[in-house]
Amino acid sequence: MAVPKSILKIIEADHCPLYQPGDMFSLNGSALAFPPGKTTCITLGWGMREAVRFCQKVEGNPEYHFTCSGPEKNCEGLVRMEWKNAPAIPESGGFQEKYEKVRAIIRALSQYPLFTGLNEKQLTELGTFLKFRRFSKGETVMRKGGAGHNLYIITSGRVEVSGESDIHIAYLGKGEVFGEMSLISGEPVAASVRTVEATKLLYIKGKDFLRIVEHYPSVQMYLSRMLAKRLSESNIAMSEELTSGMVGRFTEISPSELFQTLNANQKSGSVEMIFPEGNGRVSFRDGELIRSVFKEKEGPDAFYAILNQHSGQFRFNSDLPAEEKELPFMGDFMWLLMEGIRRQDEENTE
Repeated sequence: MAVPKSILKIIEADHCPLYQPGDMFSLNGSALAFPPGKTTCITLGWGMREAVRFCQKVEGNPEYHFTCSGPEKNCEGLVRMEWKNAPAIPESGGFQEKYEKVRAIIRALSQYPLFTGLNEKQLTELGTFLKFRRFSKGETVMRKGGAGHNLYIITSGRVEVSGESDIHIAYLGKGEVFGEMSLISGEPVAASVRTVEATKLLYIKGKDFLRIVEHYPSVQMYLSRMLAKRLSESNIAMSEELTSGMVGRFTEISPSELFQTLNANQKSGSVEMIFPEGNGRVSFRDGELIRSVFKEKEGPDAFYAILNQHSGQFRFNSDLPAEEKELPFMGDFMWLLMEGIRRQDEENTE
């Protein structure tokens, strides 16, 4: 990998809304790399390029200090920069090593289907959330009934997914994702995952995962398609029951799991629910939410409140009343579901 020709570091910051002392940048030719996870400032970017052009013309100049042109561009903030040639940075433990690691992560992430819709800047930001772990053959990564903590991405090796009594469900290999269901629903892990050979995994912690899905629509779209595929494959029997109607208890299936099944199978109909706190109703057309009512609430707030219920009964009816058939969609189902889970997390941490 080519070493960046110039490295710049912020040594002073006065009311800058984006950066702080210690933030580092690299410039290789015309390619300017901003600190991972930081917003790009166009004004600062042009200022750094001009300063570096000047520095590179001066022989024997080990350092050069300059300020940004923020005040000239009606920005209230000001930063002071220090420029150095790349060789002045320590070979290990310094910015060069971090830079190379970030670039390696970008190249690796761009190969996985989950991240193919992200640009280089987004991949750089995403790389700050990722962690890496190796598993030996036969190790359990997730256990059925346990809490879901991470989203996993297989970088090499293979895992087996199994249900009750260790009944085989599927094998997953390089590039495939697991652990997302419990993070989205907030429910315990629905299946165990065990390595069948030495396996390397990237993983994202649960709270970071929800933030990523919220900020990157392409990730949300990929997960929506993946969930639809998995749910349609694993819930064929349930789908057939839902065609004519189904009755159940929320001790057997959570509201979020029931609603995801209806969404994934593009069902139309209504779910009548009886909870200890009161009654509710949710209606779908072609798998999308069109109405939600819970006690005195209606709309998204009612849907969020229903997601937070843990006991009660439900009945699904595949016939929609005439007055509901033409109602507009309440919004994107996955976004509403994610927002409901986020609100639950906030309530649980208060």
